[in-house]
Amino acid sequence: MNDVSTTPGEAFHPTRDRGFLPAEDPLPRLSSEFDPWEQLAAELPKLLATMRVRSFLDHAPNFNAALLQTDAEFERAMLILSYLGHAYVWGQAQPTYRLPAALARPWHQIAQKLGRPPVLSYASYALQNWRRVDPSGPLALGNIVLLQDFLGGVDEEWFILVHVDIEARAGAALTPIVEAKQAVHEDRADALESVLGITAGALEAMYVTLCRMPEHCDPYIYYRRVRPYIHGWKNNPALPDGLIYEGVPAYEAKPQKFAGETGAQSSIIPSLDAALGIVHKHGPLRPYLLDMRNYMLPRYRTFIEALERGPSVREYVLRHRDREGLREAYNACVTWVGRFRARHLDYAARYIFDQAETSPANPTTVGTGSTPFMPYLKGHRDETWEHLIR
Repeated sequence: MNDVSTTPGEAFHPTRDRGFLPAEDPLPRLSSEFDPWEQLAAELPKLLATMRVRSFLDHAPNFNAALLQTDAEFERAMLILSYLGHAYVWGQAQPTYRLPAALARPWHQIAQKLGRPPVLSYASYALQNWRRVDPSGPLALGNIVLLQDFLGGVDEEWFILVHVDIEARAGAALTPIVEAKQAVHEDRADALESVLGITAGALEAMYVTLCRMPEHCDPYIYYRRVRPYIHGWKNNPALPDGLIYEGVPAYEAKPQKFAGETGAQSSIIPSLDAALGIVHKHGPLRPYLLDMRNYMLPRYRTFIEALERGPSVREYVLRHRDREGLREAYNACVTWVGRFRARHLDYAARYIFDQAETSPANPTTVGTGSTPFMPYLKGHRDETWEHLIR
């Protein structure tokens, strides 16, 4: 495998303009053979409003995954089945612990092809779930909308689209990281200082977008209308044994436990941790972060692993800590990562932890990613600050 210190960032997929977003805009619709499934997805907000969504999905036709050919088609299919699968589990007063074969079989088959579990993950929820209103306009808030909703409404749209905007802006932070590794490899302190400065500026822009979350996403609405559908079936009090995927021989009729959609499945912060040498202590937090990589696209996992193997930016800065400009450029990057995590922790408290719990299926102390999120997020933040170089 190529070493990230000598391979352009584009070889590992993150691009300056799009980061980890797909190189081409996501496919908005599958071919006509899948029209019945596209219709179910399009009507999902209405079907959920009937409070009997399962009765419609129980009669879903055969999903012929063999007709899918391109990566874009597989991602579109994964998005549709993920949304319908979560609607089936969480869309009525009581969750169900069994998923019918008509949904479970193709979902598992397509997930295997894509290299991630059959559950709604960040890749389908955000990375592949947008379109530009003006196709020639920017990939940014104000010109992007969702391809798929659960209930719909501005709060659900805005919550996800803020993440999409951040992902696009992250490209300007991620691609210089490869140059930073190269600068360390070649012992070019001035070049390293320059690219770290560029990364810090991009991180600031990401943080500014994150701060816009409250503009159109209200905590009360988020907790009650957005969050209930994105839980998984791992460590969820309402499904303590997990979910049975009927008709999937590989699971042998045994319940499976997968984490739900969470920002911890984004590849941005793990990439920055790897690049900046931010290491999380041994304990429950570290294996959790490693497990979240299983929900990422395989090529993104490859990128993170290559960054971890490459020459250490942090060790280089420590050896040259007398260079004030270099030290400050590195600390600026760590500071923005820390501020990003601190803001995320603040949102977790306001949007989830401080809400009045409405159901065991939507706990205020367990995250959609299956963790006791408040202590975990505090650990993320505190361990980031500890990496500042004095």
